[in-house]
Amino acid sequence: MEHVNRFIIQCGEAANRDELRVHLFSSSLSGSAFTWFISLPPNSVITWANLEKQFHKYFFSGVHEKKITDLVRLKQRNDESVESFVQRLREVKNKCYSLVLDDRQLADLAFQCLLPHIRDKYASQEFESLSHLVQRISDQDIKPFEPKRAWNKKVSFVD
Repeated sequence: MEHVNRFIIQCGEAANRDELRVHLFSSSLSGSAFTWFISLPPNSVITWANLEKQFHKYFFSGVHEKKITDLVRLKQRNDESVESFVQRLREVKNKCYSLVLDDRQLADLAFQCLLPHIRDKYASQEFESLSHLVQRISDQDIKPFEPKRAWNKKVSFVD
């Protein structure tokens, strides 16, 4: 609600024309809101009332919003690259509309969710951002974790 009100105030005289509000609205969006907007089907928004209704339905119904617990529960999979895991984490973070984390905090959270052997190898390093984390760790060609196999040796006993 607040975003829409600010947008209308910033539009000034242009806010009086429905088609201009629809046209200009995307320039007021960023992050997950912009991603939502560009994912709308072509020609699905014709009037300002329709756009405003869809915006509020998506962002303020609470159905799509994620929480910090959703981020903390994420774990890198054994067969997942660091890049893929960070992308998955970003997608969940983009749905945490009311969560405010700076770049370093988000990188720390992501680091704690990486596979144990990667965390162990990079435990002494600090990461400024998710991009920094991906760049630093991907440069090292980390292989997926494979647990050591217990080899069963067959022993023949002779009586």
